[in-house]
Amino acid sequence: MATTTLPEFLRVRRERLHPVSTERRRTPGLRREEVAARAGVSVTWYTWLEQGRGGVPSDDVLERLARALELDDTNREMLFLLAHARPPPRRHTPPAEVTPTLQRVLDNLHVPAFVKTPTFQIVAWNRAAVAVIGDYTAIPERDRNMLRRVFHPEAAKFLPHGDDMRRTCLAAFRVDIARAGASEEAAALVDELMEASADFRQLWAEYELYTHGVRYRRLVRPNVGELVFETSVFSVDDSDGLSMFVFSPADDASARGVEQLLRELGE
Repeated sequence: MATTTLPEFLRVRRERLHPVSTERRRTPGLRREEVAARAGVSVTWYTWLEQGRGGVPSDDVLERLARALELDDTNREMLFLLAHARPPPRRHTPPAEVTPTLQRVLDNLHVPAFVKTPTFQIVAWNRAAVAVIGDYTAIPERDRNMLRRVFHPEAAKFLPHGDDMRRTCLAAFRVDIARAGASEEAAALVDELMEASADFRQLWAEYELYTHGVRYRRLVRPNVGELVFETSVFSVDDSDGLSMFVFSPADDASARGVEQLLRELGE
């Protein structure tokens, strides 16, 4: 099957639009001049785009074309991928709410998992996360943040390898907030931790960047000892920047430790 091209995409989307006029037309959809007028570009240039010789449109022009062609978020993303081989810039909107369906996914996992925003704010979790990591409902909403937790002065009590955790979390945080676009929430969090934590200031100055990837994390719990997890992060489709953090026990001892903590939670 041939790969979709930008000219083909533009033509197909234009032909699927319904003109306001009731006049009889020989071709389906809007005319090129109508799309050009909607987008505020010249008819000649838009015609060249559909012919594959209009050059590379700017982000601003692509956004205007997306509105002119009445594209939804998925088709807007495809427009940018075809034109620039990258997704469009994120719109500055609050992260999507956790849906009942997403919460059911969490609840059906028997390993610790939670959902976070691009600023690492934890907005949903499951029973295993409560047993292993802690009950987020017992702490103020402001403190349900991964960065605040790993850079907290008492984090060493439950993070035996906190230096690695802080380094990799901060590096992934920088990538996540860059993808999400600048926000007052992210800037305020950085300012707060810059003032409160010498470790944060040092690592921030090093400017390391990683994606989350699959990493090993070690947590220490009373009566259980050290638990080793493989952590994976999955983007939540149809949300604005939410992702799911899953802690999979890396060995039998850690799996038994999770089971023990779940039993104790139920007692």
